[in-house]
Amino acid sequence: MAPEQPYTLRSADTPLGRARVARGWSQEKAVRALTLLAESWNWQIAAEPSLKVYLSRWEHGLTRPGETYRTLLCAIYRVTPEELGFSSPRESRESATAKSLRERIAELESLVARLTGHLGMVEGVAL
Repeated sequence: MAPEQPYTLRSADTPLGRARVARGWSQEKAVRALTLLAESWNWQIAAEPSLKVYLSRWEHGLTRPGETYRTLLCAIYRVTPEELGFSSPRESRESATAKSLRERIAELESLVARLTGHLGMVEGVAL
């Protein structure tokens, strides 16, 4: 008979929690990986005891990690932000809408500049 595993990996049923368990990592191992990666990139992050609390809160959906931690989490789990549940379809639509608006504003600014230049040439006055 095979020996019984001393503990089983558990996590919240969230994309972030499932990603950790899929790698076979405990929260402690994930925290250590975050710390080592941040050190190798010369990034400043919280101490390991705080990170363990943060990771638990992130996995349970109580809070969302900031951009620094999202980048680190994607790197250690080797997944995209979408796979970890960091981008909702609504956020994607909003960012596409914002990009579309920025492009439209740039087009309008260019049109105004051209029209202003054209009017100046028609009237014989440089504006």
